[in-house]
Amino acid sequence: MTRRRRLVLRRPLFLTTEGLEAIARRPHNAPPVRETGPRVNDRIRSDEIRLIGADGENVGVVTPARAMEMAAEAGLDLVEISPNANPPVCKIMDFGKYKYEQQKRESEARKKQKTIEVKEVKFRPNTDTHDYDVKMRNVFKFLENGDKVKVTLRFRGREMAHLNLGRELLERVADDVEGSGKVENMPKMEGRQMIMMIGPVKT
Repeated sequence: MTRRRRLVLRRPLFLTTEGLEAIARRPHNAPPVRETGPRVNDRIRSDEIRLIGADGENVGVVTPARAMEMAAEAGLDLVEISPNANPPVCKIMDFGKYKYEQQKRESEARKKQKTIEVKEVKFRPNTDTHDYDVKMRNVFKFLENGDKVKVTLRFRGREMAHLNLGRELLERVADDVEGSGKVENMPKMEGRQMIMMIGPVKT
C-alpha cells in the first residue's frame, strides 16, 4: 500500500519597495552613540602625540603608530590623557587598571558626599509642653545630622481664627533652635498649614 504525499503549495512572499525601506530605515529619533572616557589605542586620531612611557618618562613627540608598537611591546595600552594639548598627550598604561582605579575614586567621593534631606516635624497650635519637648528633640536630631527641617503647623476648624497663636509657636521654635539651626523660610500659610523651613548651621 503506497502512502500518498500531500503537496503543500506555499504562496511566494513578496515585499514591496515600501516594505523594504521600512525594514532598512533606522529611526530618526535614535540618539547618536557617544564615546565615553579617554580615547585608547587605534581610536587616537592625531597625526602626532606627546608620549609618556609606562614608567612616567617623557619619550617625546611620536606618531600614534609608533606609540602603539611600544605599548604592545610592553603588553599595555596607549591612552590619551590630555586631548586638548598640542600635540595631545598620551601615556602607556594598563587601561583596565586605570578604569578600575578611577571608578573606585568616584565611588569613594560619592560616599563622602552628604545628601541633605528634608525632614518634617508636625505641630498643633495647642501642643502641650511635653509634646513640644519630644518634637523639638527630633528637630535637633535632624539638624545635627545635617538635614533640613520643615516645621508644619496645621489648623483645624475654628483654629483658623487664631493664626497669631500658631505664629507665636513657630517663633518659639525658631528661638529654641538658635545655634543649631537657622530659619531659611519665615512662617507662611499654605492652605490650612503654616510652614517654616529650618536649615542646619554649617560648621
